[in-house]
Amino acid sequence: MDDITYTLEFEKPLRELEKQLITLQQVSDDTKVDVSEEIKAIESKLEQLKSNIYADLSPWQRVQLCRHPKRPYALDYIERIVTDFEELHGDRRFMDDPAIVGGTAFFEGKPVMIIGQQKGRNTKENLKRNFGCPNPEGYRKAMRLMEMAEKFSLPIITLVDTPGAYPGIGAEERHVAEAIAVNIRDMSALSVPIISIIIGEGGSGGALGIAVADSVMILENSYYSVISPEGCAAILWKDRAAAPKAAEALKFSPEDLKKYGVVDTIISEPAGGAHRDYDLAAKNLKKEIKSQLARTQKLNTKTLLEKRYKKFRNMGVFEEANQTG
Repeated sequence: MDDITYTLEFEKPLRELEKQLITLQQVSDDTKVDVSEEIKAIESKLEQLKSNIYADLSPWQRVQLCRHPKRPYALDYIERIVTDFEELHGDRRFMDDPAIVGGTAFFEGKPVMIIGQQKGRNTKENLKRNFGCPNPEGYRKAMRLMEMAEKFSLPIITLVDTPGAYPGIGAEERHVAEAIAVNIRDMSALSVPIISIIIGEGGSGGALGIAVADSVMILENSYYSVISPEGCAAILWKDRAAAPKAAEALKFSPEDLKKYGVVDTIISEPAGGAHRDYDLAAKNLKKEIKSQLARTQKLNTKTLLEKRYKKFRNMGVFEEANQTG
């Protein structure tokens, strides 16, 4: 799944070595000249450089990786972590929203409801998927499927990957904020286990609308934030070019999110990002989902709901003003 035609600025040294490696391999194939030692030397240097670069990524570099056009999306993971996925459509009020996909499936042989926010790979797909920005009907569809899951005692798995809910006129007319608010309220009371994973972008309420869960996990090159770095930069510094500075200030790296209790688990990715090995990325994701489902399914309903409530109530820091007579 690796693609050296799309190169981020900090990856350019890697791409130069990869091109040298490809050239040497072609020379060897065409001329039958033994260049195995040279190939080994470049491969060794490449692995070392990868380790150095990807072990110390800045928050902004991680944002760039999570937006990589070849990064696996929800349907790519669904294809690899569950079987017999049966997609269900529509919110039964207005229409279907292709920016959110969902349906029944089998995870490790047991039935589940799986829901994800889906982006497109090209212009045509992105227009269909609205660039991964759900409309209110998408959130209402997701809630309909979650209520169905509760009715049939199915655990819920959600895959979060959105820049944010769609802010268009039609979405506002159909009350997108209300749809997200209802999801947040009703997900907190669902009597079945909910596992949410941020697999790419976790954009504000658009992400939270399917992420009120008993366990919230995040892939190591993803982010989860109240606002995008560009949006924050435009507000605070009046310049979207200050996005790298904003990414640092927002404290939305997986490590910071875990430190502040926003996420519970950080899931490792293949070196260089999930797009370099879809199967390995899915394997790591599946392992953590299995572990969290095993943990949450042991809890009775009362304990499950109490823990979920306390988890979200304990987030953040605040001070109560002194009451004076």
